[in-house]
Amino acid sequence: MSTPSTTVTGAVQQPSARDTRLRLWNAVMAVLHFLQGLAMVLLADRVLWPVTRTRYGFDPQTQTIFPETVSFIDANLPLLVAGFLFISAVAHTAIATVLYDRYVKYLDRGMNPYRWYEYSVSASLMIVVIAMLAGVWDLGTLAALFGLIAVMNLAGLLMEQRNESTDDTDWTPYWVGTLAGLVPWVVIAITFVGTVTASGSEFPEFVIYIYVSIFIFFNLFALNMALQYLEVSRWTNYLFGEKVYILLSLVAKSALAWQVYFGTLNSPI
Repeated sequence: MSTPSTTVTGAVQQPSARDTRLRLWNAVMAVLHFLQGLAMVLLADRVLWPVTRTRYGFDPQTQTIFPETVSFIDANLPLLVAGFLFISAVAHTAIATVLYDRYVKYLDRGMNPYRWYEYSVSASLMIVVIAMLAGVWDLGTLAALFGLIAVMNLAGLLMEQRNESTDDTDWTPYWVGTLAGLVPWVVIAITFVGTVTASGSEFPEFVIYIYVSIFIFFNLFALNMALQYLEVSRWTNYLFGEKVYILLSLVAKSALAWQVYFGTLNSPI
């Protein structure tokens, strides 16, 4: 997917990822993610968010069973927010150091599996934080949302693997990932509607801003991949798309972290 260049001898040569300062890019991103994660740990107030589970309840008078919601654990919200920042920091550190040689070899092949492994954990944790803020507190539902976003990102890995050596792009993994990634947003929207309908009150504005902004960012990742495979403009060079992924990841995680901080973590609830 990279645009070939021509040497003085007339030979066609693909640009190498090693020549694009990507080691520095990843090192800087590691530092930025780590510092923000550390800031969450040090600056954020301790906010415990409920996680519940659903089980059968039994009414001995009517001899019937019914669904019963019980407390499971109180999750430390600042640690969850710091978690996806630290995960990215570790991933970028590994890529900038011990994994760098393999990283550039993958990039020269038009793929980056390390990206998708990291996203399958960090982005999945992000959706859990968003869902909890929106009122999705059931452990089973949160686990399902985590799994769907993980599947979405692993579909991105499959997209790159299947199309590494094909002339005609196979979009099947792309659309499977799109479907898997859309479901959590629908689930969260249902909770939004249910809360407003039941209480008749307005939903916290910062949660709505988070929902809209991070939904847009998630779709920009999908757009970046589409532009790569459609070879639009500068996206004909795979390395340009890689840099866009890196920037999108930083901005999306930073936007979520600080919106949560200013909306919840810097004042008692």
